[in-house]
Amino acid sequence: MLIILGIDPGYAIVGWGVLEYQKSRFIIRGYGAITTPAGMDFPQRLAMIYEDMNTVLERYHPDVLSIEKLFFTNNKTTGIDVAQARGVILLAAAQRRMQVCQYTPMQVKQSVVGYGKAEKKQVMEMTRILLHLPAIPKPDDTADALALAICHAHCAGSTLNNRLRFEQQLRRTVHDL
Repeated sequence: MLIILGIDPGYAIVGWGVLEYQKSRFIIRGYGAITTPAGMDFPQRLAMIYEDMNTVLERYHPDVLSIEKLFFTNNKTTGIDVAQARGVILLAAAQRRMQVCQYTPMQVKQSVVGYGKAEKKQVMEMTRILLHLPAIPKPDDTADALALAICHAHCAGSTLNNRLRFEQQLRRTVHDL
């Protein structure tokens, strides 16, 4: 069993989703969004993200954090602010010695939809289908976070299966002793 926390980083909205992945099946543990008020001083927004992220980590005890790689496109100022928010998220994970895996948007699309140039709507719909949800989670950042968790499960699947086989073999060996 692997508990994966998917994160779609931001400073106004941080989407998060926690999935349990076992025997190629997903069980939703929880999902939501951390939101910060637009008028709040930026350092206070970062503190709020950090505190709320710690609450999520304490509640779900994930094994791994799956987070989107940050790419600067047109607006560098926004990118820098997102990078700072991402930093406090990574700090919270590092303080718990969690494994952190980063994925590009193309990797997420490929893993969830099977096509690296899929449209956002396709990724969100496939996330809904894979998780047997009645509707696409809102806000979109939450659906993106769940897609990141699915991506990690699919990308780490062979590693996870190897780990599970090793743990089973170890249990049998200890039991035989």
